[in-house]
Amino acid sequence: MQFTGRRRKLTVHPQNELYGHCLQLYGQPPLENISLSEFETFAVERLKLLKTVENLGVSYVKMSEQYSKKLHAEISSLHFPHRPEVDESSLNKSQAVPTEYEKRRKDHISHFILRLAYCQTEDLRRWFIQQEMDLFRHRFTDLPPKFKTEFLHRNNLKYDTISVEEKKNLKDQLINSSYGFSGTTVVEQDFYKVPFQDALDLVRMRKVFLQGGYAYIPHQEIVTIVLNDFRTRLSKALALTARSLPAVQSDERLQPLLNHLSHAYVGQDYSIQKNIGKVSLEQIDALSAKSFPLCMRQLHKALRDNHHLRHGGRMQYGLFLKGIGLTLEQALQFWRSEFIRGKVDADKFDKAYAYSIRHMFGKEGKRTDYTPYSCMKVILSNPPSQGDYHGCPFRHSDPELLKQKLQSYKLSPSGIVQILDLVKGMHYQLACQKYFELTHNIEDAGFSLNHPNQYFMESQKLLGGGREIKKEVEMPQKVQENTTANGASVQPQPNTTQAMEEMGDLDSYFLDE
Repeated sequence: MQFTGRRRKLTVHPQNELYGHCLQLYGQPPLENISLSEFETFAVERLKLLKTVENLGVSYVKMSEQYSKKLHAEISSLHFPHRPEVDESSLNKSQAVPTEYEKRRKDHISHFILRLAYCQTEDLRRWFIQQEMDLFRHRFTDLPPKFKTEFLHRNNLKYDTISVEEKKNLKDQLINSSYGFSGTTVVEQDFYKVPFQDALDLVRMRKVFLQGGYAYIPHQEIVTIVLNDFRTRLSKALALTARSLPAVQSDERLQPLLNHLSHAYVGQDYSIQKNIGKVSLEQIDALSAKSFPLCMRQLHKALRDNHHLRHGGRMQYGLFLKGIGLTLEQALQFWRSEFIRGKVDADKFDKAYAYSIRHMFGKEGKRTDYTPYSCMKVILSNPPSQGDYHGCPFRHSDPELLKQKLQSYKLSPSGIVQILDLVKGMHYQLACQKYFELTHNIEDAGFSLNHPNQYFMESQKLLGGGREIKKEVEMPQKVQENTTANGASVQPQPNTTQAMEEMGDLDSYFLDE
Protein backbone atom coordinates (compact mmCIF):
# COMPACT_ATOMS: atom_id res chain seq x y z
CA MET A 1 0.00 0.00 0.00
CA GLN A 2 1.31 3.43 -0.87
CA PHE A 3 1.26 6.28 1.60
CA THR A 4 0.49 9.36 -0.45
CA GLY A 5 1.11 12.91 0.54
CA ARG A 6 2.63 16.12 -0.68
CA ARG A 7 5.52 14.92 -2.79
CA ARG A 8 8.87 16.54 -2.34
CA LYS A 9 12.18 15.72 -3.89
CA LEU A 10 13.90 13.60 -1.27
CA THR A 11 17.30 12.07 -1.05
CA VAL A 12 17.34 8.38 -0.22
CA HIS A 13 18.36 7.91 3.38
CA PRO A 14 20.24 4.79 4.45
CA GLN A 15 18.29 2.89 7.07
CA ASN A 16 20.57 3.90 9.93
CA GLU A 17 19.97 7.57 9.03
CA LEU A 18 16.19 7.38 8.49
CA TYR A 19 15.64 5.78 11.89
CA GLY A 20 18.87 6.83 13.50
CA HIS A 21 17.20 7.83 16.77
CA CYS A 22 14.61 5.93 18.82
CA LEU A 23 12.45 9.05 19.12
CA GLN A 24 11.16 11.42 16.46
CA LEU A 25 8.76 14.30 15.86
CA TYR A 26 7.10 12.52 12.91
CA GLY A 27 7.81 15.34 10.50
CA GLN A 28 8.34 13.19 7.40
CA PRO A 29 5.52 10.80 6.40
CA PRO A 30 6.43 7.25 5.31
CA LEU A 31 6.51 6.75 1.53
CA GLU A 32 7.09 3.01 1.32
CA ASN A 33 4.72 0.20 0.33
CA ILE A 34 3.20 -1.95 3.07
CA SER A 35 0.65 -4.75 3.00
CA LEU A 36 -2.90 -4.33 4.30
CA SER A 37 -2.28 -6.88 7.04
CA GLU A 38 0.79 -4.94 8.21
CA PHE A 39 -1.21 -1.70 8.01
CA GLU A 40 -3.86 -3.16 10.31
CA THR A 41 -1.37 -4.79 12.67
CA PHE A 42 0.64 -1.59 13.13
CA ALA A 43 -2.51 0.49 13.69
CA VAL A 44 -4.05 -1.82 16.28
CA GLU A 45 -0.85 -2.31 18.25
CA ARG A 46 -0.21 1.43 18.47
CA LEU A 47 -3.83 1.94 19.49
CA LYS A 48 -3.37 -0.64 22.21
CA LEU A 49 -0.28 1.24 23.40
CA LEU A 50 -2.12 4.59 23.46
CA LYS A 51 -5.04 3.10 25.39
CA THR A 52 -2.55 1.77 27.94
CA VAL A 53 -1.07 5.29 28.18
CA GLU A 54 -4.57 6.63 28.85
CA ASN A 55 -5.40 4.01 31.51
CA LEU A 56 -2.09 4.41 33.31
CA GLY A 57 -2.46 8.18 33.30
CA VAL A 58 -5.71 7.86 35.24
CA SER A 59 -4.61 5.02 37.53
CA TYR A 60 -1.20 6.46 38.52
CA VAL A 61 0.53 9.80 38.87
CA LYS A 62 2.08 10.51 35.49
CA MET A 63 5.83 9.93 35.38
CA SER A 64 5.78 8.24 38.78
CA GLU A 65 7.90 5.12 39.22
CA GLN A 66 4.93 2.75 38.90
CA TYR A 67 3.57 4.62 35.87
CA SER A 68 6.93 4.57 34.08
CA LYS A 69 7.63 0.94 34.91
CA LYS A 70 4.28 -0.29 33.58
CA LEU A 71 4.42 1.88 30.46
CA HIS A 72 7.96 0.78 29.70
CA ALA A 73 6.86 -2.86 29.99
CA GLU A 74 3.97 -2.27 27.56
CA ILE A 75 6.23 -0.50 25.05
CA SER A 76 8.62 -3.42 25.21
CA SER A 77 5.95 -6.12 24.93
CA LEU A 78 4.37 -4.49 21.87
CA HIS A 79 7.81 -4.13 20.25
CA PHE A 80 7.95 -0.37 20.02
CA PRO A 81 11.38 1.30 20.29
CA HIS A 82 12.76 1.88 23.77
CA ARG A 83 16.54 1.59 23.34
CA PRO A 84 18.43 4.77 22.49
CA GLU A 85 21.23 3.03 20.60
CA VAL A 86 21.37 0.47 17.81
CA ASP A 87 24.28 -1.94 17.66
CA GLU A 88 25.34 -3.72 14.50
CA SER A 89 23.74 -7.01 15.52
CA SER A 90 20.33 -5.34 15.76
CA LEU A 91 20.37 -4.81 12.01
CA ASN A 92 20.37 -8.57 11.45
CA LYS A 93 16.83 -9.24 10.24
CA SER A 94 17.16 -13.00 10.57
CA GLN A 95 16.47 -12.74 14.31
CA ALA A 96 13.03 -13.87 15.58
CA VAL A 97 12.56 -10.74 17.69
CA PRO A 98 12.07 -7.53 15.68
CA THR A 99 15.25 -5.51 15.33
CA GLU A 100 15.53 -2.04 16.78
CA TYR A 101 15.31 -0.65 13.25
CA GLU A 102 12.06 -2.58 12.63
CA LYS A 103 10.63 -1.25 15.89
CA ARG A 104 11.45 2.32 14.87
CA ARG A 105 9.91 1.77 11.45
CA LYS A 106 6.76 0.41 13.11
CA ASP A 107 6.64 3.41 15.46
CA HIS A 108 6.90 5.81 12.51
CA ILE A 109 4.32 4.16 10.24
CA SER A 110 1.79 3.36 12.98
CA HIS A 111 1.75 6.98 14.15
CA PHE A 112 0.77 8.17 10.67
CA ILE A 113 -1.90 5.48 10.29
CA LEU A 114 -3.61 6.60 13.49
CA ARG A 115 -3.42 10.19 12.30
CA LEU A 116 -5.77 9.12 9.51
CA ALA A 117 -8.18 7.50 11.96
CA TYR A 118 -8.09 10.23 14.62
CA CYS A 119 -8.17 13.40 12.55
CA GLN A 120 -11.89 13.08 11.80
CA THR A 121 -13.44 14.97 14.74
CA GLU A 122 -12.28 17.46 17.35
CA ASP A 123 -12.79 14.94 20.18
CA LEU A 124 -10.74 12.29 18.41
CA ARG A 125 -7.95 14.78 17.65
CA ARG A 126 -7.86 15.95 21.26
CA TRP A 127 -7.64 12.38 22.56
CA PHE A 128 -4.93 11.40 20.09
CA ILE A 129 -2.80 14.47 20.82
CA GLN A 130 -3.02 13.93 24.59
CA GLN A 131 -2.00 10.27 24.46
CA GLU A 132 0.81 10.88 21.96
CA MET A 133 2.12 13.70 24.14
CA ASP A 134 2.10 11.51 27.26
CA LEU A 135 3.88 8.75 25.35
CA PHE A 136 6.43 11.22 23.95
CA ARG A 137 7.06 12.70 27.43
CA HIS A 138 7.78 9.27 28.88
CA ARG A 139 10.12 8.29 26.08
CA PHE A 140 11.99 11.62 26.02
CA THR A 141 12.39 11.70 29.81
CA ASP A 142 13.72 8.15 29.74
CA LEU A 143 16.56 9.12 27.38
CA PRO A 144 20.08 9.64 28.76
CA PRO A 145 21.27 13.30 28.49
CA LYS A 146 23.55 12.48 25.55
CA PHE A 147 20.65 11.19 23.46
CA LYS A 148 18.36 14.07 24.45
CA THR A 149 20.94 16.48 23.04
CA GLU A 150 21.29 14.33 19.92
CA PHE A 151 17.50 14.39 19.47
CA LEU A 152 17.44 18.20 19.69
CA HIS A 153 20.19 18.48 17.07
CA ARG A 154 18.56 15.98 14.71
CA ASN A 155 15.30 17.92 14.77
CA ASN A 156 16.86 21.39 14.43
CA LEU A 157 15.67 22.44 17.86
CA LYS A 158 18.43 24.96 18.36
CA TYR A 159 18.31 25.55 22.06
CA ASP A 160 21.80 26.72 22.99
CA THR A 161 23.41 25.79 26.28
CA ILE A 162 24.88 28.73 28.17
CA SER A 163 28.62 28.95 28.72
CA VAL A 164 30.34 28.08 32.00
CA GLU A 165 31.18 31.74 32.48
CA GLU A 166 27.57 32.89 32.03
CA LYS A 167 26.45 30.13 34.38
CA LYS A 168 28.82 31.39 37.07
CA ASN A 169 27.60 34.98 36.63
CA LEU A 170 23.95 33.91 36.98
CA LYS A 171 24.54 31.25 39.63
CA ASP A 172 22.47 32.83 42.40
CA GLN A 173 19.53 33.62 40.08
CA LEU A 174 19.55 30.08 38.66
CA ILE A 175 19.59 28.55 42.15
CA ASN A 176 16.69 30.73 43.31
CA SER A 177 14.55 30.14 40.22
CA SER A 178 15.14 26.39 39.73
CA TYR A 179 13.58 23.94 42.19
CA GLY A 180 15.98 21.70 44.12
CA PHE A 181 19.19 23.26 42.81
CA SER A 182 22.32 24.03 44.77
CA GLY A 183 25.56 25.66 43.73
CA THR A 184 27.08 22.28 42.92
CA THR A 185 24.17 21.07 40.78
CA VAL A 186 24.06 24.35 38.86
CA VAL A 187 27.69 23.91 37.89
CA GLU A 188 27.07 20.30 36.78
CA GLN A 189 23.76 20.97 35.03
CA ASP A 190 23.30 22.22 31.47
CA PHE A 191 21.05 25.26 31.10
CA TYR A 192 19.37 26.25 27.84
CA LYS A 193 18.76 29.82 26.74
CA VAL A 194 15.37 29.87 25.05
CA PRO A 195 13.09 32.74 23.88
CA PHE A 196 10.61 33.15 26.73
CA GLN A 197 7.58 32.75 24.41
CA ASP A 198 8.69 29.14 23.82
CA ALA A 199 8.62 28.43 27.55
CA LEU A 200 5.34 30.00 28.64
CA ASP A 201 4.29 26.94 30.69
CA LEU A 202 7.49 27.11 32.73
CA VAL A 203 7.25 30.88 33.05
CA ARG A 204 3.68 30.58 34.30
CA MET A 205 4.76 28.06 36.97
CA ARG A 206 7.76 30.28 37.88
CA LYS A 207 10.22 27.46 37.28
CA VAL A 208 12.79 29.41 35.26
CA PHE A 209 14.93 32.55 35.41
CA LEU A 210 14.01 35.30 32.93
CA GLN A 211 16.38 37.92 31.58
CA GLY A 212 16.43 39.98 28.41
CA GLY A 213 13.53 38.13 26.80
CA TYR A 214 15.10 34.72 27.37
CA ALA A 215 14.26 31.89 29.74
CA TYR A 216 17.11 29.89 31.30
CA ILE A 217 15.91 26.31 31.43
CA PRO A 218 17.60 23.44 33.32
CA HIS A 219 18.20 20.30 31.33
CA GLN A 220 15.46 18.22 33.00
CA GLU A 221 12.83 20.85 32.13
CA ILE A 222 13.66 20.98 28.42
CA VAL A 223 11.02 18.27 27.90
CA THR A 224 8.35 20.94 28.46
CA ILE A 225 9.72 23.00 25.57
CA VAL A 226 10.02 19.99 23.29
CA LEU A 227 6.48 18.88 24.19
CA ASN A 228 5.07 22.28 23.27
CA ASP A 229 6.80 22.05 19.92
CA PHE A 230 5.54 18.49 19.43
CA ARG A 231 1.96 19.45 20.29
CA THR A 232 1.99 22.42 17.90
CA ARG A 233 3.35 20.31 15.04
CA LEU A 234 0.93 17.44 15.65
CA SER A 235 -2.09 19.73 15.93
CA LYS A 236 -1.28 21.39 12.61
CA ALA A 237 -0.56 18.04 10.99
CA LEU A 238 -3.93 16.60 12.07
CA ALA A 239 -5.73 19.61 10.61
CA LEU A 240 -3.94 19.09 7.29
CA THR A 241 -4.67 15.36 7.37
CA ALA A 242 -8.37 16.04 7.90
CA ARG A 243 -8.45 18.07 4.67
CA SER A 244 -6.99 15.14 2.75
CA LEU A 245 -9.29 12.57 4.37
CA PRO A 246 -11.88 12.37 1.53
CA ALA A 247 -9.20 10.99 -0.80
CA VAL A 248 -8.28 8.30 1.72
CA GLN A 249 -11.91 7.43 2.50
CA SER A 250 -12.57 6.77 -1.18
CA ASP A 251 -10.41 3.66 -0.81
CA GLU A 252 -12.89 0.93 0.09
CA ARG A 253 -10.12 -1.16 1.65
CA LEU A 254 -9.22 1.52 4.21
CA GLN A 255 -12.45 3.30 5.05
CA PRO A 256 -14.02 0.55 7.24
CA LEU A 257 -10.76 -0.01 9.10
CA LEU A 258 -10.11 3.68 9.76
CA ASN A 259 -13.69 4.26 10.92
CA HIS A 260 -13.51 1.25 13.23
CA LEU A 261 -10.14 2.12 14.78
CA SER A 262 -11.49 5.05 16.79
CA HIS A 263 -13.59 2.68 18.94
CA ALA A 264 -11.89 -0.64 18.29
CA TYR A 265 -11.49 -3.41 20.85
CA VAL A 266 -7.86 -4.53 20.79
CA GLY A 267 -7.86 -7.38 23.27
CA GLN A 268 -8.37 -11.13 23.28
CA ASP A 269 -11.14 -13.00 21.49
CA TYR A 270 -13.43 -14.87 23.89
CA SER A 271 -15.56 -16.67 21.29
CA ILE A 272 -13.75 -20.02 21.24
CA GLN A 273 -12.58 -21.66 24.43
CA LYS A 274 -11.49 -25.06 25.70
CA ASN A 275 -13.62 -24.82 28.84
CA ILE A 276 -16.88 -25.54 27.03
CA GLY A 277 -19.14 -27.43 29.41
CA LYS A 278 -16.90 -26.88 32.45
CA VAL A 279 -19.37 -24.41 34.02
CA SER A 280 -22.56 -26.00 35.32
CA LEU A 281 -25.90 -24.21 35.49
CA GLU A 282 -25.91 -24.67 39.26
CA GLN A 283 -22.72 -22.58 39.54
CA ILE A 284 -24.04 -19.50 37.74
CA ASP A 285 -25.77 -17.88 40.74
CA ALA A 286 -22.64 -18.16 42.86
CA LEU A 287 -20.34 -17.07 40.03
CA SER A 288 -22.51 -14.02 39.35
CA ALA A 289 -21.92 -12.76 42.89
CA LYS A 290 -18.16 -13.23 42.99
CA SER A 291 -16.82 -13.25 39.42
CA PHE A 292 -19.25 -11.40 37.12
CA PRO A 293 -18.59 -7.78 36.21
CA LEU A 294 -21.29 -5.39 37.34
CA CYS A 295 -22.98 -5.28 33.91
CA MET A 296 -23.46 -9.07 33.86
CA ARG A 297 -24.35 -9.25 37.53
CA GLN A 298 -27.09 -6.69 36.83
CA LEU A 299 -28.40 -8.71 33.87
CA HIS A 300 -28.38 -11.96 35.85
CA LYS A 301 -30.32 -10.41 38.72
CA ALA A 302 -32.86 -8.87 36.32
CA LEU A 303 -33.35 -12.25 34.63
CA ARG A 304 -33.86 -14.03 37.95
CA ASP A 305 -36.26 -11.33 39.19
CA ASN A 306 -38.32 -10.84 36.02
CA HIS A 307 -37.83 -14.21 34.27
CA HIS A 308 -37.28 -12.31 31.05
CA LEU A 309 -34.77 -10.05 29.30
CA ARG A 310 -35.38 -7.95 26.25
CA HIS A 311 -33.30 -8.59 23.15
CA GLY A 312 -30.41 -6.25 24.07
CA GLY A 313 -30.00 -7.97 27.41
CA ARG A 314 -30.27 -11.46 25.93
CA MET A 315 -27.58 -10.72 23.39
CA GLN A 316 -25.15 -9.15 25.85
CA TYR A 317 -25.67 -11.74 28.58
CA GLY A 318 -26.10 -14.72 26.28
CA LEU A 319 -22.80 -14.16 24.49
CA PHE A 320 -21.06 -13.58 27.82
CA LEU A 321 -22.35 -16.92 29.16
CA LYS A 322 -21.24 -18.60 25.97
CA GLY A 323 -17.80 -17.05 26.50
CA ILE A 324 -17.43 -18.41 30.05
CA GLY A 325 -18.14 -21.94 28.87
CA LEU A 326 -21.87 -22.72 28.56
CA THR A 327 -22.63 -25.24 25.82
CA LEU A 328 -25.53 -24.78 23.43
CA GLU A 329 -27.55 -27.40 25.31
CA GLN A 330 -26.85 -25.66 28.63
CA ALA A 331 -27.79 -22.28 27.17
CA LEU A 332 -31.11 -23.59 25.84
CA GLN A 333 -31.88 -25.20 29.20
CA PHE A 334 -30.84 -22.07 31.11
CA TRP A 335 -32.96 -19.64 29.11
CA ARG A 336 -35.95 -22.00 28.79
CA SER A 337 -36.08 -22.78 32.52
CA GLU A 338 -36.02 -19.08 33.41
CA PHE A 339 -38.46 -17.84 30.75
CA ILE A 340 -41.13 -20.46 31.49
CA ARG A 341 -41.23 -19.18 35.08
CA GLY A 342 -42.61 -15.96 33.66
CA LYS A 343 -45.16 -15.37 30.91
CA VAL A 344 -43.55 -17.60 28.26
CA ASP A 345 -44.56 -21.26 28.06
CA ALA A 346 -42.25 -23.95 26.69
CA ASP A 347 -43.93 -24.08 23.29
CA LYS A 348 -43.68 -20.33 22.81
CA PHE A 349 -40.01 -20.37 23.88
CA ASP A 350 -39.16 -23.04 21.33
CA LYS A 351 -40.88 -21.08 18.56
CA ALA A 352 -39.78 -17.53 19.43
CA TYR A 353 -36.45 -17.79 21.25
CA ALA A 354 -34.67 -21.13 20.73
CA TYR A 355 -33.67 -20.34 17.12
CA SER A 356 -31.88 -17.15 18.15
CA ILE A 357 -29.87 -19.03 20.79
CA ARG A 358 -28.83 -21.69 18.28
CA HIS A 359 -27.94 -18.90 15.86
CA MET A 360 -25.75 -17.30 18.53
CA PHE A 361 -23.79 -20.55 18.76
CA GLY A 362 -23.32 -20.76 14.99
CA LYS A 363 -25.83 -23.56 14.45
CA GLU A 364 -28.29 -21.58 12.31
CA GLY A 365 -28.17 -18.93 9.59
CA LYS A 366 -24.62 -18.10 8.53
CA ARG A 367 -23.28 -20.53 11.16
CA THR A 368 -20.98 -17.83 12.47
CA ASP A 369 -19.26 -18.22 15.83
CA TYR A 370 -20.31 -14.93 17.44
CA THR A 371 -18.01 -13.10 19.81
CA PRO A 372 -18.96 -11.85 23.30
CA TYR A 373 -19.26 -8.07 23.57
CA SER A 374 -16.19 -6.06 24.56
CA CYS A 375 -16.44 -3.20 27.06
CA MET A 376 -16.19 -0.69 24.22
CA LYS A 377 -19.14 -2.23 22.39
CA VAL A 378 -21.22 -2.35 25.57
CA ILE A 379 -20.44 1.30 26.31
CA LEU A 380 -20.86 2.75 22.82
CA SER A 381 -23.61 0.74 21.13
CA ASN A 382 -27.34 0.28 21.74
CA PRO A 383 -27.88 2.32 24.93
CA PRO A 384 -30.59 0.89 27.22
CA SER A 385 -34.06 2.42 27.33
CA GLN A 386 -36.91 2.03 29.84
CA GLY A 387 -37.26 -1.63 30.81
CA ASP A 388 -33.79 -2.59 29.57
CA TYR A 389 -30.99 -3.90 31.77
CA HIS A 390 -28.14 -4.17 29.27
CA GLY A 391 -25.34 -1.67 28.74
CA CYS A 392 -22.64 -0.54 31.15
CA PRO A 393 -23.88 0.45 34.63
CA PHE A 394 -20.97 2.88 35.00
CA ARG A 395 -21.88 4.57 31.71
CA HIS A 396 -25.66 4.30 31.58
CA SER A 397 -26.84 4.36 35.21
CA ASP A 398 -27.79 7.47 37.15
CA PRO A 399 -24.91 8.19 39.58
CA GLU A 400 -27.22 8.09 42.60
CA LEU A 401 -28.72 4.73 41.57
CA LEU A 402 -25.21 3.42 40.89
CA LYS A 403 -24.14 4.55 44.36
CA GLN A 404 -27.09 2.72 45.95
CA LYS A 405 -26.27 -0.43 44.00
CA LEU A 406 -22.64 -0.35 45.10
CA GLN A 407 -23.71 0.20 48.70
CA SER A 408 -25.99 -2.84 48.49
CA TYR A 409 -22.93 -4.89 47.50
CA LYS A 410 -21.18 -3.77 50.72
CA LEU A 411 -18.42 -1.74 49.05
CA SER A 412 -16.60 0.66 51.34
CA PRO A 413 -17.66 4.34 51.27
CA SER A 414 -14.18 5.44 50.19
CA GLY A 415 -14.18 2.85 47.41
CA ILE A 416 -17.56 4.04 46.17
CA VAL A 417 -16.26 7.61 46.10
CA GLN A 418 -13.28 6.48 43.99
CA ILE A 419 -15.57 4.69 41.54
CA LEU A 420 -17.94 7.66 41.24
CA ASP A 421 -14.99 10.00 40.63
CA LEU A 422 -13.84 7.79 37.75
CA VAL A 423 -17.40 7.71 36.38
CA LYS A 424 -17.57 11.49 36.59
CA GLY A 425 -14.35 11.66 34.57
CA MET A 426 -15.93 9.27 32.01
CA HIS A 427 -13.36 6.55 32.77
CA TYR A 428 -15.93 3.77 32.79
CA GLN A 429 -13.58 0.82 32.25
CA LEU A 430 -11.30 2.07 35.01
CA ALA A 431 -14.35 2.38 37.29
CA CYS A 432 -15.11 -1.27 36.57
CA GLN A 433 -11.48 -2.17 37.24
CA LYS A 434 -11.69 -0.37 40.59
CA TYR A 435 -14.89 -2.36 41.30
CA PHE A 436 -12.88 -5.52 40.59
CA GLU A 437 -10.15 -4.46 43.01
CA LEU A 438 -12.62 -3.59 45.77
CA THR A 439 -14.70 -6.76 45.43
CA HIS A 440 -11.57 -8.93 45.34
CA ASN A 441 -9.82 -6.99 48.13
CA ILE A 442 -6.63 -6.24 46.20
CA GLU A 443 -4.65 -3.04 45.69
CA ASP A 444 -3.81 -3.40 42.00
CA ALA A 445 -5.63 -5.61 39.51
CA GLY A 446 -2.46 -5.91 37.43
CA PHE A 447 -4.28 -5.72 34.09
CA SER A 448 -6.15 -3.21 31.94
CA LEU A 449 -9.81 -4.20 31.75
CA ASN A 450 -11.28 -4.25 28.25
CA HIS A 451 -13.78 -7.10 28.25
CA PRO A 452 -16.45 -8.56 30.59
CA ASN A 453 -15.12 -12.08 29.93
CA GLN A 454 -11.63 -10.87 30.81
CA TYR A 455 -13.06 -9.71 34.16
CA PHE A 456 -14.48 -13.20 34.74
CA MET A 457 -11.26 -14.97 33.76
CA GLU A 458 -9.09 -12.73 35.95
CA SER A 459 -11.48 -13.18 38.87
CA GLN A 460 -11.36 -16.96 38.57
CA LYS A 461 -7.57 -16.92 38.37
CA LEU A 462 -7.36 -14.76 41.46
CA LEU A 463 -9.85 -16.79 43.47
CA GLY A 464 -8.09 -19.97 42.41
CA GLY A 465 -4.72 -18.77 43.68
CA GLY A 466 -3.39 -17.81 40.28
CA ARG A 467 -4.94 -20.64 38.31
CA GLU A 468 -8.38 -21.41 36.94
CA ILE A 469 -10.97 -22.96 39.21
CA LYS A 470 -11.84 -26.50 38.08
CA LYS A 471 -10.76 -25.76 34.52
CA GLU A 472 -7.94 -24.61 32.34
CA VAL A 473 -8.62 -22.09 29.65
CA GLU A 474 -6.46 -21.25 26.69
CA MET A 475 -7.40 -17.88 25.27
CA PRO A 476 -6.99 -17.44 21.52
CA GLN A 477 -5.61 -14.16 20.27
CA LYS A 478 -7.52 -11.84 18.03
CA VAL A 479 -6.00 -10.55 14.84
CA GLN A 480 -5.14 -7.43 16.66
CA GLU A 481 -2.51 -9.20 18.75
CA ASN A 482 -0.29 -10.20 15.86
CA THR A 483 2.79 -10.58 17.99
CA THR A 484 3.35 -13.06 20.78
CA ALA A 485 5.67 -12.57 23.69
CA ASN A 486 8.61 -14.02 21.77
CA GLY A 487 7.92 -11.95 18.66
CA ALA A 488 6.44 -14.70 16.48
CA SER A 489 3.62 -13.58 14.21
CA VAL A 490 0.15 -15.06 14.09
CA GLN A 491 -2.43 -15.14 11.34
CA PRO A 492 -4.42 -12.00 10.44
CA GLN A 493 -7.89 -11.59 11.90
CA PRO A 494 -11.13 -11.75 9.95
CA ASN A 495 -12.20 -8.57 8.24
CA THR A 496 -13.45 -6.06 10.83
CA THR A 497 -16.34 -4.91 8.66
CA GLN A 498 -17.48 -8.48 8.16
CA ALA A 499 -17.47 -9.09 11.91
CA MET A 500 -19.57 -5.99 12.49
CA GLU A 501 -22.03 -7.04 9.79
CA GLU A 502 -22.32 -10.49 11.34
CA MET A 503 -23.16 -9.00 14.74
CA GLY A 504 -25.75 -6.80 13.10
CA ASP A 505 -27.21 -9.89 11.46
CA LEU A 506 -27.46 -11.54 14.87
CA ASP A 507 -29.43 -8.54 16.19
CA SER A 508 -32.25 -9.28 13.78
CA TYR A 509 -32.93 -12.62 15.45
CA PHE A 510 -33.47 -11.12 18.91
CA LEU A 511 -36.89 -9.59 18.52
CA ASP A 512 -39.49 -9.34 21.24
CA GLU A 513 -43.10 -10.19 20.79
